[in-house]
Amino acid sequence: MTTIKDNFDGINKQIMDTAISCGRKPDTVQVIAVSKRKSVETVMKGIQAGAKHFGENYIQEAIEKINIIGKEGICWHFIGHLQSNKAKFAVKYFEYIHTVDTLKLAKEIDKQAKKIDKIQKILVQVNIGKEETKSGTGIEEAIELTKQINTFENLSLQGLMCMPPYFSDPEKARTYFKLLVLIKEKIIARKMDNASMEHLSMGMSNDFKVAIEEGSTMVRIGTSIFGKRD
Repeated sequence: MTTIKDNFDGINKQIMDTAISCGRKPDTVQVIAVSKRKSVETVMKGIQAGAKHFGENYIQEAIEKINIIGKEGICWHFIGHLQSNKAKFAVKYFEYIHTVDTLKLAKEIDKQAKKIDKIQKILVQVNIGKEETKSGTGIEEAIELTKQINTFENLSLQGLMCMPPYFSDPEKARTYFKLLVLIKEKIIARKMDNASMEHLSMGMSNDFKVAIEEGSTMVRIGTSIFGKRD
């Protein structure tokens, strides 16, 4: 029976090996431990194991956890679909919002961030596989959306996020990761003021090694750290 610490150490080792093998520094890849549907007690075990970045998908559940666990030494990432009417909570509780996919949502996040004098770090989510069941802006629309986001004073565009279709063979996800890199490069070429574009949030438990080989800086790992969903 492996512990959360064993799992977390194992993931870090795989990240280190993968990064080194493709000529990257391991510390350029951040593990986001996906703690949705996990108890406070389980998250605390993750913290004890050394995890500092946690990803949550549901606002209400996240608020309850963050109120107990706090933000001291912990970085919270919102990685689920965000409705505009919940933007104020996301801004209050999360350092990063990975799932901005419409101008309406960006506008609301900017408005709520302004109220509390915060520069909100965001990523634009791209529906890279054009799947109807997934959120994200269209591939063609992504660059236009980032251009509009750049006009908001209280948003800092940190990069892009994607969730390719699920494949049992992770190699098949590579094309999608390459495409996200291409979109990122086109955005960087526009030299926007509020867009550092340093992050690519891509890769999950089954395909994170391929994502790292293609340039991911944030891998979102849930099952491989915490085990099967409760």
